Amino acid sequence: MRMTFKCWILGSFLLINSGLETPHGSEEGLQSTWSYDYTKYHPMDEIYKWMEDVERGNPGLVSSAVYGQTYEGRNITLLKLGLKNSEGREKKVIWVDCGIHAREWIAPAFCQWFVKEIVNSYKTNEKLEQMLQNLDIYVTPVINVDGYIFTWTNDSTRLWRKSRSLPPQGSDCYGVDLNRNFNANWGTVGVSFDSCANTYCGKSPGSEPEAKAVMDFVGGMAKQILCFLTIHSAGQLILLPYGHPEISAPNYNQLVSVGKAAAAEMKKVHGMNYTVGTSPQILYPNSGSSRDWARLIGIPFSYTFELRDKGEFSHLLPEEQIQPACEEAYAGALSIIAHVHDKTFTNGTLPNAAVTTVMGFNTVSGVAMTIWCTLMTVLLTAGISV
Repeated sequence: MRMTFKCWILGSFLLINSGLETPHGSEEGLQSTWSYDYTKYHPMDEIYKWMEDVERGNPGLVSSAVYGQTYEGRNITLLKLGLKNSEGREKKVIWVDCGIHAREWIAPAFCQWFVKEIVNSYKTNEKLEQMLQNLDIYVTPVINVDGYIFTWTNDSTRLWRKSRSLPPQGSDCYGVDLNRNFNANWGTVGVSFDSCANTYCGKSPGSEPEAKAVMDFVGGMAKQILCFLTIHSAGQLILLPYGHPEISAPNYNQLVSVGKAAAAEMKKVHGMNYTVGTSPQILYPNSGSSRDWARLIGIPFSYTFELRDKGEFSHLLPEEQIQPACEEAYAGALSIIAHVHDKTFTNGTLPNAAVTTVMGFNTVSGVAMTIWCTLMTVLLTAGISV
C-alpha cells in the first residue's frame, strides 16, 4: 500500500495529518449516522432513533443501557463507548450527561456531537483509541426526558426547565429542578421550597426518579469513575465543586488547574472565553447539584460545563451556533478526559519516546520529523511502496 502524507512545521513540532475521518460499522448503521444532522436540534423520538442507529452501526465500540425511568415512565438511556483491551485489565469510567434542564437544548446536541466525534475518529486517532481501551465513557444525551419533550410542545413551553412530576398537595405547579434534587447539601442554599419556582428542590434528596436513577447507577460504580461531566447552558463557564460557599473540595487547586487547561483548549477553537471556578465564585451559590454529589461520593474530577452564550440568546441558542459551541466543548471535555486518563494510566503512554500527543495528534520533534520526511520523499520518489 502506497502511503500518502503531508508534513507541517509549527514551531518546534510537526503534525501528521491522518486525513479525513471515517466511521466504522455496519453499512445500515453508517448510512443512518451519516444522514443525521448534528447542526440541528432534534426532538426526543429522533434522539432515541439516533441512539439505536449509532449502537447498531458500531457494535465493537458502542452499547446501550436503560438505567431508569422518568416520572412519566419513559426510558433514561445511555450509550457506553469503549474498546476491549488485550491485557484484560480493569477499565475506569468517564460519565457525561446532558439535558438535565429541559430548555437547555444545546446540551443534548453536544452529547450527540461528542459521541459522533468519538465514533468517527477513534480509529485514526491513536491517543483516543488508547483511552478507549482503558476507559468506558457513559453518555446520557437526555436525563430529563419528560421535560425535554414538553419543551417541544409549543412556544409557550419552550423555556420549561424542570421535570414533569405532579404538583405537591395544594399546588398546581408541576416539576422539580433535578439539579437541586441530588443528595449534596440538599436544600441549604440556592434552592426554593416553593413548587412554582424554577429552583424547587423537591420533597427530599432523590425524591425524583430521574435524579435517583443517576444516583443509584453512578453510585454503584463510583470507585471506577474518574470524571463526572454534566453539560448545561448558558454562561460559558466551567464550574467545579462545591456550590455551597462554605465548603471546598479537597483537590480544589487541581480541579481549578485542570479546568483552566480545558478552558484554554476551548478558546483555541473559536476564541470563546470560558470562566473557571466554583458556582459561588462566578455564578451563585446552590446545593443539591449532580456535580457536587459526584464529588461528595468520591469521584475525584467533577465539572459542570455551561455552554454558550453569555446572554444574547441564552437558552434559545440559534442552530447556526450548534457546531462551534460543540466543537469548543468537545475540545474542553477531551482535555479533561485525557488528563484524568494519563494521571491514572501512567504506564499507558505511547512507547516511542520521541513522540508525544497534543489534542490526540502525534507530534514529533523537528529533527526527527525532518529525517522521516526526507526518507519518505526518497522512497516515494523511487516508487517504493510502504
